[in-house]
Amino acid sequence: MARVARHVRVTGRVQGVFFRAWTRDEARSIGVCGWVGNCDDGAVEAHIEGEEELVDELISRMREGPPQARVFDMKIDEATDENSSRFEVRH
Repeated sequence: MARVARHVRVTGRVQGVFFRAWTRDEARSIGVCGWVGNCDDGAVEAHIEGEEELVDELISRMREGPPQARVFDMKIDEATDENSSRFEVRH
């Protein structure tokens, strides 16, 4: 299976609702690497890398987010593989 990397930007009610911690936990359960962090404008961005099917699965889950979140839009771009070995929250 092909390894891919994607940059994802999520807008909506995604800060202050445990979106980053939830994304980290989902990513680790799926088995993808990368990071997730807050943006100054209220969005959340993530770098996700791993097998394409698994990356797509995390992106699909992020469209819903945790129960308190409300995702309005997602922008997904191809990214350069950073060869991450785990998934972490960036502050």
